[in-house]
Amino acid sequence: MSKHQLINYVQNFVSLSDDEAQHFVSGFEEVRVKKRQFIVQPNFINKHRSFVLKGAFRSYTVTNDGQEHTLQFAIENWWISDFNSYIYQHPATLFIIALEDSTILQIEYSKEQELKKASHKFETFFRIMAEKGLAFEHRRILFNLTHAAEARYENFLLNFPNFVQRVPQYALASYLGMTTEFLSRIKNKRARKKS
Repeated sequence: MSKHQLINYVQNFVSLSDDEAQHFVSGFEEVRVKKRQFIVQPNFINKHRSFVLKGAFRSYTVTNDGQEHTLQFAIENWWISDFNSYIYQHPATLFIIALEDSTILQIEYSKEQELKKASHKFETFFRIMAEKGLAFEHRRILFNLTHAAEARYENFLLNFPNFVQRVPQYALASYLGMTTEFLSRIKNKRARKKS
């Protein structure tokens, strides 16, 4: 049943026959992950690309002085990985942790390569995912560089309302490039405007 969720997702981008759909999902394995469990840690090669069936994840890095910087969140129907580690099969530099009890579908790097060789449609799907991911990161970097903290928070609320209640405030603050205290002030100010 769970693999139907992935098939439905893929069909948004490429049209697959029933046989092609079964072939595609055969490369994925279902994994249950407990809250606060890591699926990627620095210095270990990230061997999987993960599709979230249920739950929430956060990827982040830690600087030498102990500061955390959130790079990505993922909830249902989102992908998450240390893509630099996964694509190049080099040691990871990110932590990826479950924010809730979660279920994911994972594909190993070698199996993904086999799928790409087996079908032009599969290769097209992964290319579309890469292009969309790159464009998303460019938009995010540009927005963060050109907008004040309050606008960054408003933009996140507008575009990702499903995430706001599910990610810790400290993680959201680090994703938006501000302190937790500053984010609290922005939220309090918004609440006062509404009352």
